[in-house]
Amino acid sequence: MRDEDRLRHVFWALFGAVFLLKLAIAARLPLFVDEAFYWTEGQHLAAAYSDLPGLTAWLARLGTSLGGDSTLALRAPFLLIGALVPWMVARITTREFGPAAGWQAGCFALLLPLSGTLGLLALPDAAMALATLLCLDAGARLLREVRASSSLELAAGLAIGALSHYRFIAVIGVGFLVLLAIPDGRKLLRDVRVWIAVAIGASAWAPLVAWNYDNADAGLRFQLVDRHPWAFHADGLWFVVIQSLLVTPPLFAALLAAAWRDRNGVIPAARYFALLGGGVLLGFFALGFFADTERVSFHWPMPGYLALLPLLPALLATWPRTVRRLTFGVAALGLVGMLGYYVAVSLPDVRARSAAQKWYPSNFAGWNELAEAVRRQRAAMPAGTRVVADNFKIASELGFALGDADIPVLDHPLNHKHGRAPQLALWGLLTRGREDWGAAPVLLVVGASEVEYKNLLARYHALCSMVGPLPPPRVLNIDHGRQRFLLFALEPAPRGPSSRCTAPAMAWIDAPASGDKVARSFEVRGWAFKDGEGLSRVEVMLDGEVVATMAYGQPAPGVQGYWKISNDPQHPNVGFSGPVELGAVTPGRHWLGLRLHARDGSIEDWSEQPVDVRD
Repeated sequence: MRDEDRLRHVFWALFGAVFLLKLAIAARLPLFVDEAFYWTEGQHLAAAYSDLPGLTAWLARLGTSLGGDSTLALRAPFLLIGALVPWMVARITTREFGPAAGWQAGCFALLLPLSGTLGLLALPDAAMALATLLCLDAGARLLREVRASSSLELAAGLAIGALSHYRFIAVIGVGFLVLLAIPDGRKLLRDVRVWIAVAIGASAWAPLVAWNYDNADAGLRFQLVDRHPWAFHADGLWFVVIQSLLVTPPLFAALLAAAWRDRNGVIPAARYFALLGGGVLLGFFALGFFADTERVSFHWPMPGYLALLPLLPALLATWPRTVRRLTFGVAALGLVGMLGYYVAVSLPDVRARSAAQKWYPSNFAGWNELAEAVRRQRAAMPAGTRVVADNFKIASELGFALGDADIPVLDHPLNHKHGRAPQLALWGLLTRGREDWGAAPVLLVVGASEVEYKNLLARYHALCSMVGPLPPPRVLNIDHGRQRFLLFALEPAPRGPSSRCTAPAMAWIDAPASGDKVARSFEVRGWAFKDGEGLSRVEVMLDGEVVATMAYGQPAPGVQGYWKISNDPQHPNVGFSGPVELGAVTPGRHWLGLRLHARDGSIEDWSEQPVDVRD
């Protein structure tokens, strides 16, 4: 009883602390791009969408309908669902293995970084976790005795999972195979009440099936074919390593050991948990060797970990007390680390200082600044100016900030890469460019940092083919240009036909390289060009202030050889170089940039790179 009371108090203390911390973070954390798109889907209510079933969008619409268009309101339904997860783990474990084990499993559900942060973002994983636990609970109860209430719970879990994500098919498939492998499972599968529950759950897939039937299987093809290479690659090893770090190594080892320990257990529920959780993990670990490596996938195995948590207390009881405490403590540090990451992401100064790092959170950064710049620019343009985005990310984030879910979007590789192009087309938001706009004034918002640099000039030329020669842009460099947006105030009437693409400037600093240490006197070398116009002057800036003017127009034949489609009239003389004298600049990290002066009088500030000034 003392252990039970102590663990109950620990659970509720942890529950309260984690929930309040998540609330505070959710209120400040900038909107993630997928959340913004789900908000857009919620403003166009439908039974299913190109990328997901309908539940995530419905929850997003519910949150903003009740709480207004704030990030906290958008995330509120997901936070509440996420709060149910540790309580359900405690409840399931208590019924099967006793109260002390239940509270302990609940504590680890809170500390497991993947489940402890559930609901912090308005993503499908919260509802999927709830669906997994409902099915887990129902399955354990049905193994003991088939009742109408347990069948109804199973139906609810299957339906919520079907309305959450395509990935829930993994839980269904593994769960069915596990029941076939367990004698008591085969027995319950002969009960008509179970099959009625399965039929209800299967019917929840109908909207998604209908959507794919009406749209040439576009969603199914993206989720199962287009986004995956389906060829063996060794990156799957990194997937497993990353999983162990995210779960924290001691807890990861404990969960795997629990699955192995109870795989042939005499208690049907324990064996069910072990085989279901272990099967889901094994399936996703194997998939990691053949599936998509470009998009985030670290959260995929979470249903497997949730299924194994009820087995954890019994396993830990066999471990030395020191190891148990280590497992608990490292898991707590893991949760603090993941929550700390979201806190860091929410701080503009931290984002700016991380601009040169690989972990720079670009999908969280710059959207508020972009929205404010769009408001100001549009206010200076003629009445009725339309805002057009060059990709779905910008359209969704601006849509949320401006309260406009109908911002048109140009064709862009990102729309296809993330499976959003079919949905944009269904909403009538894909625009071909000037031929669709007529003489209307347009503010075109382009994400220059959303395209690999090697493909950026080709993207500019694609924009020219859609909207005509591009006027001088208003450049918005956020976090030293790591997030870079270009705002084009397009003329209210089409320009005359032109075979020459006028595009934003392109540049590169060859020396010093990013992160180099420099003396107070050093030389800068590089190249820069501007299609359609050419450049007249290149200046070097340090921390936003001009510190030197370069000698521009030096031969750089390799530039034209690489950028074959470039039409800058000054090729091949687009190189620059010159000395920089810093004077009394303080030692340490500074940001080196370029100011590019075009022959038409326009000025563009290029992205900055870090240099360390020696004393």
